[in-house]
Amino acid sequence: MLLKKLVEIESPTGSEHEIKDFVRDFLESKGYSVVEGQYFISTKSKSELIVSTHLDTTPVKAPFSTDGVYAYGTGVCDAKASVAAILEAAERGVDFTIAFFCDEEEGGKGSKEFAEKWSYGSMAVVMEPTDLKIASRHYGNLDLTVEVKGVQSHGSYPEMGVNAIEKAFEMISELKKHFKVTPLKIAGGSDDYVIPDYCMVKLDVLIEPETKLEEALKEIEFLSNYGKYEVSNAYEGFISKEVAGFLERAMRAAGLEVEHTVMPSWTDALNLKDRYDVVVWGPGELHLCHTVRERVRLADVEKARDVLLKLSEMFK
Repeated sequence: MLLKKLVEIESPTGSEHEIKDFVRDFLESKGYSVVEGQYFISTKSKSELIVSTHLDTTPVKAPFSTDGVYAYGTGVCDAKASVAAILEAAERGVDFTIAFFCDEEEGGKGSKEFAEKWSYGSMAVVMEPTDLKIASRHYGNLDLTVEVKGVQSHGSYPEMGVNAIEKAFEMISELKKHFKVTPLKIAGGSDDYVIPDYCMVKLDVLIEPETKLEEALKEIEFLSNYGKYEVSNAYEGFISKEVAGFLERAMRAAGLEVEHTVMPSWTDALNLKDRYDVVVWGPGELHLCHTVRERVRLADVEKARDVLLKLSEMFK
């Protein structure tokens, strides 16, 4: 099973060399000319369509296994099911450009390098787990770190101080009135019997596809009332255009029902959106990814492969 081979080549971010070699050898053995960048590998093609996914995974939490219906294990869904679907389609012959990226789980260096260096194409399908629904709306996002300031007082006199932890909870509640927010890390207080005067919170903030990044940054300026804040990895979202229609037709031609969804997570599509008309789509359930419960339906890998073959027919 190709998927099993791919998952058993461990490729946590920063250690993609072995799987990159495997993909290159596989493509070349099927007659494709291959182009390699420092953080990406692609077929040599001038097609208007690019089909891509990433090779790296989070650190391994579970080994590969299968019960005949699902495959399980770290990376099986995010995104080696998509790698397998692309390679299985390539084995049968495709005319679109294939691109595989490194570093998606960290800084997105592969898709960034590809967007800067690749001269061809106008549309891209970025394969990520969407349960085979078309993610034609993609949230933007930003990483937010807030250092909330308070005032110390004896632990038995909370009214004489300002509890930075309580203030952080208040800040998060206020932020949630404006955005979809996920607290990822919180640190503050001590073992001393004292009202804490410091609390650090790290948050993931999602920005609606229709909202401009400049507007979102303006909306969070109130955070200065709580302390010092820092924004990093800020990206504007997008809405797919013509490429979503091609994918719809390919799905129908492969006998699949068409359903649309939204992509709430950062993906390589955010590095490609200024260069291409992009859509996100692929097998697997995103909510299980990065966990020990990660899984993918084996039948959905085959369905994805068949859709890619139909998509290729449109770009001959």
